[in-house]
Amino acid sequence: MERMEWERLLSVQRERGSSGRRRSTDLRSEFEKDYHRIIGSASFRRLQDKTQVFPLDKSDFIRTRLTHSLEVASFGKSLGQNIGENILTYRRDPGFTPKMREDISHILECAGLIHDIGNPPFGHFGELAIREWFRRNLPKLTFRGLLVEKMLTEQMKQDFYHFEGNAQALRLVTRLHYLVDEYGMNLTYGLLNTIIKYPVPSTEISPHSSNIRDRKMGYYYADREIFEKITAATGTGNRRHPLTFILEAADDLAYKTADIEDAFVKGFITYYTLEKELEELERDHAEIYDDTTFRPLEKLRRLRARGLEKSVDSPESYAVKNWIVSAQGFLISCATYGFTSNYDAIMEGEYEHDLFYGTFGAPLMDLLGDMAHRHVFSTSAIYKMELTESAILNFLMDRLVRAVLNYDTQENQDSIDGRIVSLISDNYKNAYRLHSEGKSEAEKLYLRLLLVTDYVCGMTDSYAKRLYQEMNGII
Repeated sequence: MERMEWERLLSVQRERGSSGRRRSTDLRSEFEKDYHRIIGSASFRRLQDKTQVFPLDKSDFIRTRLTHSLEVASFGKSLGQNIGENILTYRRDPGFTPKMREDISHILECAGLIHDIGNPPFGHFGELAIREWFRRNLPKLTFRGLLVEKMLTEQMKQDFYHFEGNAQALRLVTRLHYLVDEYGMNLTYGLLNTIIKYPVPSTEISPHSSNIRDRKMGYYYADREIFEKITAATGTGNRRHPLTFILEAADDLAYKTADIEDAFVKGFITYYTLEKELEELERDHAEIYDDTTFRPLEKLRRLRARGLEKSVDSPESYAVKNWIVSAQGFLISCATYGFTSNYDAIMEGEYEHDLFYGTFGAPLMDLLGDMAHRHVFSTSAIYKMELTESAILNFLMDRLVRAVLNYDTQENQDSIDGRIVSLISDNYKNAYRLHSEGKSEAEKLYLRLLLVTDYVCGMTDSYAKRLYQEMNGII
């Protein structure tokens, strides 16, 4: 395939074109307009009540999906500015202009805001719970005496078995945000392509592939046409959009550093835990940290000493929180280097790794992720929360799927199922009716199952819990 070009990658095309009426007083770029569409949406506001790590937490310090998304937007914009300036300064691309530098910063800021907008309640565990529900139950479901699994095509089935918040995000912003019409938020193709982290369907996933683009699905069978329109307009085809690498780096940087800070505040790790882990990191990677200006262990200890000098209430807390900020600065530099040093491979669509791969930041990123897994995600406190979340999601999936099987068919639907379907947002039902028109019986059934996941993914943590309690008569 041809090398990707920024002029096409930064496509301002939208699913619904302009009305042709231009307001001379509106000086915003198309990507700045995207920003205002996003922050004014109900879907974005709901992120304030969705889990990042700690579900239904009563602390006002702990991050939610909303605060996480704002941090990703901030890091994405900073990385975009750094990388854009580097491309201009070192003339890496003759067609790259100062306006393009501004455009990629705006796109990345917007992409950071919506990258998790499709995630269900209760964080990544919610995704896992929904996938496992389908793996357990789809083979047993029947419709008109036939096994549902036999009625669906292979891709339809795999969409549910590999249910993915990334694919749901594309679906939400292009189909489900039914405000003006069926085009959702009607965002630019340049932005939409940036949030497609995995440009493959569910039937082509390779979880252990050396190429990160293949490890999850990026779009549902139901949304294949919009995927093809977007990637044709930007010229990416089945390759990753270059800005997707930057978005992913901003996301990884945000959550890996934030998880450590939140874990510290919640008491899962201490200053001394972090100090010990950093001692081992520097011992195992002495060749790196002898050669960099950022030495994680030394920085942490210096910050604690400064906290003691300042007589702060907790020198350890002062050290950890300020160390996080310093680490973020170091890792932004590493991601910038990761992109610019692999620029040609990225633009050819041949780069297979994340932006930290092969940089001085890679061991630190690995350590932060591993620490969160060992000290937080594998603890009994988190397991207990996940058992509660599993009970809620399994119950809701059981009742909702049963209710939609006969929806919009000639089959009788009992009174309770009818009442349950009435709870589903009109936005989602409008999208179902629009996209099911003229479709086969099997595809309509597939779209009704998607109607359930659309509704569940639109729920906040509190709403899912409250609906579970109300449907079980717990008042």
